[in-house]
Amino acid sequence: MLPGSPRREVREPGWLRRRLPARAIDAAAYLQAFVLSGVVTVLLLRAYLKATGYPQLGGGGLHIAHVLWGGLLLAVGLGVALVFLGGGARTAGAIIGGIGFGLFIDEVGKFVTTRTDYFYAPAAGIIYGAFALLVLLTQAVRGRMRLTSDERIANALDMVLSGVPGGLTDRRRIAVLRLVQGAGPTVEAAMVQLLDAVPRREPPPVRFWRRAADRARRLAAWVAARRWLVWPVVVYLVVEPVVTVVSVALAGVTGELNQQREWGAVLGTSVAALITAVLSVRAALRLRGNRLGAFRLFKLALLVDLLFGQIFNFTVNQFGAVFALVLDLFLLGVVTAEHRRLRREAMPYHH
Repeated sequence: MLPGSPRREVREPGWLRRRLPARAIDAAAYLQAFVLSGVVTVLLLRAYLKATGYPQLGGGGLHIAHVLWGGLLLAVGLGVALVFLGGGARTAGAIIGGIGFGLFIDEVGKFVTTRTDYFYAPAAGIIYGAFALLVLLTQAVRGRMRLTSDERIANALDMVLSGVPGGLTDRRRIAVLRLVQGAGPTVEAAMVQLLDAVPRREPPPVRFWRRAADRARRLAAWVAARRWLVWPVVVYLVVEPVVTVVSVALAGVTGELNQQREWGAVLGTSVAALITAVLSVRAALRLRGNRLGAFRLFKLALLVDLLFGQIFNFTVNQFGAVFALVLDLFLLGVVTAEHRRLRREAMPYHH
């Protein structure tokens, strides 16, 4: 779809349109800000506590756990989104709420054990699983964000009203007009009149995190364009899960597995590795005849490891599994880029 073309309207049952409130066009971005701020909070908090020897706030028999601060920040984030208008307030609420959720979920070990054990080994897997579910929710929202005509008009009005106090940049004005494109001449003319009544505002200076995100996207695009990276990734995807399965089997034969406290999580890791190995080997066998199907299987193998295997990996290795997670995400980026390239090549060309 071209940038300036109207979006295809989604036809939904009339009763559903009447019952459900209008969806925010940037809902996936707000959820992403919530998840990222929560993940960063957990990682920084764990690093800080380990570096400082796990200090406790309180005294005289009192211990102010950081789950309380998490609940407070969750309330503050929700309050910001409820009290103030505009996408900026929603983004700020999502970030503050995400920090609060990170502080809350970090202490999950205390609330799933009778001895309130912060260092409960499966807690890391529970934390990872919670964020993995939130990522899936974000992707589901992003994939279904085809708005109806009424929802496009509602989002356009929301953008205009949020710009009344401080003005709207030219970029936001263009976004508003694109949303109402195809809604009819009456609506389009009314929106132009509304925009004329809103003061103009110069675009704000680029924030450092936006520059960092742009550099990261350019780096990812550069890495994905390096075709020579594909084959090392393929070799790793085939070899690594096979090595994991063999090492676990040897540990079981030699009796080392019986000494592992979280042997159930080790078993879960090995099952995930076995599924990943089967998918990766099948993908490797398809490389000569069906590269598109092969990389679809490679992608599925990585998703199995990310959404299932890494939960047990975090249980076994705690937050030392972060490196394996980052590596998996890098491999998924390379495989996804190659899969998209092959899919574009397989599509018939249309003038």
